[in-house]
Amino acid sequence: QVQLVESGGGLVQPGRSLRLSCAASGSIVSIYRMTWYRQAPGKQRELVAAFTSGGNTNYADSVKGRFTISRDNAKNTLYLQMNSLKAEDTAVYYCNADLTTLEHSGVGAYWGQGTQVAVAS
Repeated sequence: QVQLVESGGGLVQPGRSLRLSCAASGSIVSIYRMTWYRQAPGKQRELVAAFTSGGNTNYADSVKGRFTISRDNAKNTLYLQMNSLKAEDTAVYYCNADLTTLEHSGVGAYWGQGTQVAVAS
């Protein structure tokens, strides 16, 4: 069984920073793509930042230059450093990983439970 657990969310003022973490655990064999998504109230879930299997990174235009995705492969942990936060960054942030497990050799998509980020004065 695989678990993705996000942490680091909270309430911050505009212009401040937060660092989100996503720890993957369980019977993981290989992790390929790891991605941060977010979903604001009344909106669809959107991609924020991603690590591709080739090690490249992608960012939503709205966060380029402010957010940085990083990954500790030894710890199976994904991070999202969020600087210069804005009110429009308020959302639940979800971690997603495409990975294989001891039980299933095919690549499966797994999601965390989400962590709330609120940016307000």
